[in-house]
Amino acid sequence: MMPQETVRRALPDVGGCVTCALVQKLLENVPCLEVHFCVQSQSFCFVPRTSGRGLSKRRGRQMSQNGNFTTTQAGGGHRSNACCLCWCCCCSNSWREDEDRNRRISHNITMETLENCDLNAKPTAEEIHLWAQSFDKLLKTPAGRNSFREFLRTEYSEENMLFWLACEDFKTEANITAIEDKARTIYEDFISILSPKEVSLDSRVREVINKKMEDPSNQVFDDAQLQIYTLMHRDSYPRFLNSSIYKSLLQMSTSTASES
Repeated sequence: MMPQETVRRALPDVGGCVTCALVQKLLENVPCLEVHFCVQSQSFCFVPRTSGRGLSKRRGRQMSQNGNFTTTQAGGGHRSNACCLCWCCCCSNSWREDEDRNRRISHNITMETLENCDLNAKPTAEEIHLWAQSFDKLLKTPAGRNSFREFLRTEYSEENMLFWLACEDFKTEANITAIEDKARTIYEDFISILSPKEVSLDSRVREVINKKMEDPSNQVFDDAQLQIYTLMHRDSYPRFLNSSIYKSLLQMSTSTASES
C-alpha cells in the first residue's frame, strides 16, 4: 500500500499540502495518489487511492457537506467543479479515528444492553429445577443466564458468558457493514491477547478466526463459540449445580412451593 508515509517522507515540512511546483513531481513518482485542489486556500492535498466502503462513504459525506471540488489524478484524469474539498492525510486519519470511536461507543452500548438484559429476571420454581436437567435449559431462560453469570463472576470467568451472548447477537445480524464492525469489536474484546476479557481458545480456532476476519461473515466466531460453550458445559456447569448460588435458589423455590 502506498500512502501516507510516502507523502510524509517526500514532504517532511509541509504536512501533505504543497504548492503547484511540487505537484507534477509527485504525480510522476507516486501514481497511486489523487490530488485535490482547494480553491479557497489555493493549495493541493494528496489523497491515497484507498479501496473500501468506509473511505468511499466518508468521501461522499464530505463532498455533500463541502460542495464541489477539483480533483486531479495521476495519469492526467481531471474533473472540475466550483468549490473545494481539502483532504490531507492527517484529515483522513482523523476521520478514521472518529469513525472507530463512534463504532466503539455503539458497540459498548450494545454490549451493555446484552450484559444487563437478564439482570432483573426472576426464576420460577419450575425453571430452577429444569436447570439441573441440561445446560441448554439453563441458557434458554433469562434468569438462568443471569444466575450462571453470577456464578462465573465468582470464578473470574464471566467473559465466557459475555462472549457467548455477543456471538448469539452477532449471528442474527444481516447488515454487511454492521457485521464487519461487530466482528472487529468482538475480536478486540474477546479474541485479542491484549484484551482483559480474552477467552481461552486453542491455536487452531484462533487461526480459523484470523483467516475469516479477512472477509468476515456472521459465522466467523462459530468455532470459538462452540469451544467456549463446551468449556462452560463440561467445566463450569457441574460446579454451578453444586454451588451455593444454585443451592440457595433451590432452597428458596422449595420453601415457596411448600408455603403455597
